[in-house]
Amino acid sequence: MTIQDLVGEYLIEGSNQDSSDVPTYKGKLTLSLDENNRIVAHWNIGHNQEQNGSGFFKDNILVINFSYLVDDLIFKGVAVYRCITKDVLEGFWSEKHGNPLYLGTEQALRINSQEVLN
Repeated sequence: MTIQDLVGEYLIEGSNQDSSDVPTYKGKLTLSLDENNRIVAHWNIGHNQEQNGSGFFKDNILVINFSYLVDDLIFKGVAVYRCITKDVLEGFWSEKHGNPLYLGTEQALRINSQEVLN
């Protein structure tokens, strides 16, 4: 798999950085490439939250540093995805101000994919 294979739009479902693994959000993740062949990520979560990030890909692992703004506060974190196929990403994430005892989780399925998430 190459970094170019990951470019596209994905439906996402995830859980926040707390003690529950029950999905707490849904949205869309868009992956593109910049002029240096690095990943550019944009999340639309729920109806009103946008997050942006950039990252890199190696050995079927995608790492994205992300940030977003809430009430004039900037939140930052990192998301790590295992690329099961070019259509299925399975990940976890952590934010600087999140609960350090837990990781958030996220699954992504390429829009129009024939794959099925477990």
